[in-house]
Amino acid sequence: MSRPTRNLAGVLAAILALGFATPGAHAEDSWQCAAFARVFSGIQIFGDAYTWWQKASGRYDKGDTPKAGAVLVFKPPGARRLGHVAVVSQVLTDRIIQVTHANWSRINGERGQIEQNVTVVDVSPEGDWTEVKVWYDPLQDLGKTTYSTYGFVYQSGAQNAQSAVKTAALTVAQTTMSHMAAAVQSPSGSAVQAFARDSSDRIASLIQSVMGGDSSGD
Repeated sequence: MSRPTRNLAGVLAAILALGFATPGAHAEDSWQCAAFARVFSGIQIFGDAYTWWQKASGRYDKGDTPKAGAVLVFKPPGARRLGHVAVVSQVLTDRIIQVTHANWSRINGERGQIEQNVTVVDVSPEGDWTEVKVWYDPLQDLGKTTYSTYGFVYQSGAQNAQSAVKTAALTVAQTTMSHMAAAVQSPSGSAVQAFARDSSDRIASLIQSVMGGDSSGD
């Protein structure tokens, strides 16, 4: 197996181990937003979420324009006393983005869950992303609270490429886990076998599409 393929396999293994929003998740399976954002974006900033803005100075570019792979840094007032960080999945319009983040909504009564591609809307008067509303899963809608933010911390070029791989891996991992749950519930052994074949095919296809070539080995 080539080194790029091994790296992607490692990403897949790590993401599968994250413990996506599943019933019965325990505290030890939960993720804090900063730890997840660091793994998912590759931006190596440590400390409470609200400190990322200051700590990024001199190390990463910052600004008020959303870009895929950037980290949106929330200010700490209110219930989010330590702030919050979320990785931009995609930019839909100049005032609507989707983010992938951890420890925001209560899902099945638990915090610490990972949510992929949730909507964030800029509601600031100047359109500079200093005030936002965020999708809240229990409401199945944007939350009622307006949150203040510092802005976006941007990845380097290499980190942006790595983030694209992780996003693809996260999508496959979530699909795989959904199929696993369905297969385990099925009384038919053939369903489990079909799931295994399907998962292998999807992972192989992902590796080939990302690496642009044969992933069979050295």
